Amino acid sequence: MAEEKETPDGTTMLHGTMTRLVPTTEADLDLLAGWFASPDFVVYWGGVPLSRTEVAAKYVGRRRPRVESYLVLAEGAPVGYAQFWYADEAEGGIDLVLQPDAQGCGLGPDATRALLAHLGGELGWRRVTVDPVRENVRAVRAWEKAGFRQVPSETGELLMEFRFPSS
Repeated sequence: MAEEKETPDGTTMLHGTMTRLVPTTEADLDLLAGWFASPDFVVYWGGVPLSRTEVAAKYVGRRRPRVESYLVLAEGAPVGYAQFWYADEAEGGIDLVLQPDAQGCGLGPDATRALLAHLGGELGWRRVTVDPVRENVRAVRAWEKAGFRQVPSETGELLMEFRFPSS
């Protein structure tokens, strides 16, 4: 079961079984800029490497509280990036990308379950969506393992959702 721990700056650290999600900070910029500059890392994340300036603007926590950004750690080492964003007070979306060598080990579904526990528990969300690239079969399977199901999309792109049980 996922557990949470608040950090000194008021953000939340999340714990899965195999992963730990820690809020990103400016200190993570070099790591994240290197990852997002790699074609292998962004192949299904827009497909275009990002500049350091773009990474700084989007992925080191500058968009809080609307978007919460996390490093995904496995055995204490950073292996990926995750974020959740609000559509309204009770729903929003998740984005997650892992380093190629961290894929296929169950880390994605584990990190996702930690995020879902926080979103449905602490934040009281009712619905979470993801929009993986259809051709990224590994990611689609990982989202399904975490409990997401495909739903119709107005754009024709793949859309998946997780609905929390009504209380």
